[in-house]
Amino acid sequence: MRLDDNFSTPTRFSVLASLGEGVEIDFGTLAKVIQANDSTLSKAIAHLVDAGYVQTRKGQVGSRPRTWIRSTALGEAAFTGHLRALREIVELGGRHADGTRSVEGD
Repeated sequence: MRLDDNFSTPTRFSVLASLGEGVEIDFGTLAKVIQANDSTLSKAIAHLVDAGYVQTRKGQVGSRPRTWIRSTALGEAAFTGHLRALREIVELGGRHADGTRSVEGD
């Protein structure tokens, strides 16, 4: 079980949680979905790009510039592993060394 430090902030975690396999979301929509301001989201995306977990694509819709974000295979695998580690932590929570569960008042 190993948590991935690249998901240590709520914004970076939320970015990958929002980007399912094959999903591409424009920056503005992603900001609304995860309720992040532009600066915070921009920093999170830059970090995830550097880690190889997301890629961006720039273009235009009409005369307006747009940036789209998509997870990479590496990012999807890392996020799946991170979620698995979180589930293991939850599953193990409240257990004693001998494997028995804690009962309220222990």
